[in-house]
Amino acid sequence: MNPTGLQVRLRQRAPIPLDATLACAPGELLALVGPSGSGKSTILRCIAGLHAAAEGAIHCNGETWFDAAAAANQPVQARRIGFVFQNYGLFPHLSALENVAAALGGLTLAEREARSRELLARVHLDGLERRKPAALSGGQQQRVAVARALARDPAVLLLDEPFSAVDQVTRRKLQQELARLRADLAIPMLLVTHDLDEARMLADRMVILHRGRTLQAGSPDEVMTRPASASIARLVGLHNLFEGTLTQDGGGLKLEWLGHRLDVARIAGQPGARVSWVIPPEGVLLHRRERPSRGEAENPIAGIVQDCLRLGPFTQIRLLPDGGSEPLAFSVPTHVAERNDIAPGAPARVTLLAGSIHLMPWEAPAETRGE
Repeated sequence: MNPTGLQVRLRQRAPIPLDATLACAPGELLALVGPSGSGKSTILRCIAGLHAAAEGAIHCNGETWFDAAAAANQPVQARRIGFVFQNYGLFPHLSALENVAAALGGLTLAEREARSRELLARVHLDGLERRKPAALSGGQQQRVAVARALARDPAVLLLDEPFSAVDQVTRRKLQQELARLRADLAIPMLLVTHDLDEARMLADRMVILHRGRTLQAGSPDEVMTRPASASIARLVGLHNLFEGTLTQDGGGLKLEWLGHRLDVARIAGQPGARVSWVIPPEGVLLHRRERPSRGEAENPIAGIVQDCLRLGPFTQIRLLPDGGSEPLAFSVPTHVAERNDIAPGAPARVTLLAGSIHLMPWEAPAETRGE
C-alpha cells in the first residue's frame, strides 16, 4: 500500500456493476471518463463514504477508509473529503459566507468568518459574501461550492461534473480557475466528466470506464492517441478506426490496408495477423495540389472528398479513400482548404504519418458484437 495518495479497488454486481482499480497521487488530477452508467459517480460516492461496495478497499495516505474483507468502513465525517456536486448542493437559506462556514468546525465564530472570507476571495467572490445562492449566477454558485469543499482542508477533492450546469463561456472560465487553483493543492483530485476536451485540458491522467470496469489509465494524450483496444478507441470518439493485416515486406512488417502497404513506426506481430488500427486527425496531412512538401511521400493515400465543413478558421474534411467504404477524418486551416479547392466530390491526396498510426489487437465491429 502506498503511504501517500489515494488507492481504490472496488467490486460489486449491483446496483451499478463495478470492477474498478485506480490510484491518484498527491497534487495529481485524475479524470474519470466514460458513458452514462459506467460507474463514475458511484466510485466518487464510495470514496466519500456515501456508498459501500460489496468488495474492495480504499486507502488514503496510508489510512484505511474502507476494507470490505476486514469490515472496516470509516464514516463520511471521518474521511476529510471535499466534494463538489454537479448541482452545487448549496443551502438556499444561507449566504455564500454561511455556506462555506457551515463546513468549518472546531473554530470560533470569528475564525470561521475569517477563514470563509479567505476561501471566497480565493475563488474570486470577495464582495459577494452576503448573497444567497438565488442571487448568484450559476458560475458564482459553483465557486461557492468549491470554496466550501476546500474549507475542511480535505485529504481528497472530488469533482462530479462540476461545470456541466453552466453555459459554455462560464464553463471555460471555471476550467481556467480550477487549473490555477489546483497548482496550490497537494492532494489527490478526481474529476468526473463526459467532456474529453475538458479531461485533456485539466487532467494529468485519465481513466476510461465502461460498465463499471477500468479499461485503461494513462495521460490524456496517450489514451486519446494510443488506446489499448478498438473498444476504447470507440469510447473516446476516435473516428479514424480501421482494420488491416500485417504483411511481410522485405526484412520487416508493414500494414496492408486497401491495397496499400503502410509504414508504421511501431509494429510487431505475425505476418497475416488481422489488426485494428487508428490514426488521430493530426496524423493525416493534406497534399498540396501544386507544390508537394517534404514528407508527403510517406504513406500517400488518394481519394474523393466525401464532405467538408467550415468551422471558422478550420475546415473539417472527410476523405473516402479509393477502394474504401469508411472515410478518413481530419482538419486543415480554412485558407488551406480553399487554396486546394477542397469541396465535396473533389479528388485529394493525404499522407498518413507512420509515427501516428497505432496498432491494436483485432476486434469485431461493435455492431457485430451486439454493443
